[in-house]
Amino acid sequence: MRRKLAAGNWKMNGTATSLAELEKLSSLYPNPDIDILICPPATLLHRAAQAVQANSVIVGGQDCHALVAGAHTGDLSAEMLKDAGAEYVILGHSERRQDHGESDELVRAKAIAAKDAGLIAIVCVGESIEQREAAETLDVIGEQISGSIPDQPIGENLVVAYEPIWAIGTGKIPTLDQICEVHDFMRTKLADRFGADSASSIRLLYGGSVKPQNASEIFSVSNVDGALVGGASLKAEDFSGIIQALENA
Repeated sequence: MRRKLAAGNWKMNGTATSLAELEKLSSLYPNPDIDILICPPATLLHRAAQAVQANSVIVGGQDCHALVAGAHTGDLSAEMLKDAGAEYVILGHSERRQDHGESDELVRAKAIAAKDAGLIAIVCVGESIEQREAAETLDVIGEQISGSIPDQPIGENLVVAYEPIWAIGTGKIPTLDQICEVHDFMRTKLADRFGADSASSIRLLYGGSVKPQNASEIFSVSNVDGALVGGASLKAEDFSGIIQALENA
């Protein structure tokens, strides 16, 4: 049975005062029935790991370099994230792919680095509105899965998040049928490549304007094992509504 995951991506938001929201969230869920993850900015990662209670909220990074160390000013290795207290790292988010020109090949290299460091990689895939309207969604998702995910993934080192680019932070959301189509396709694609047993252990998240008001419907969809949440994860009260919906799914 795949353990459900509610993952919050704070993106470029948060200062030291934001740790109060994380502490509040941790106190609300001292022993949750699902995995609760917050990925704060790197400046807060170590303090975030210290702020949460044991067996409550997990913390992770938002990106890592593909190499262990070197002359890469401003970058952080997976080992550094692990040392700071991270257990997960988000890779291949559309904002990284668009703003920094990250390719599937680079995301794959980062995922390998994350695995080697003992981190669980959340590999993001998703189509643009132009690709959706051109009926290219499954082709795009298939290519990203093939190119971004390294060999021999299992549930202990990989999560895949479907985030349609056009739904991130816009308030727009695919229909439940569209979400179902993509998530079922991803499960089949993983099974074809890695076998049914490995594929069945990998959690598939949906991300893109997930809110407490629509979370229950989204979590009722086939092969949706949780959510990767942006803005709604910044406040404990808002994220709690999504967590509760996932616990009840």
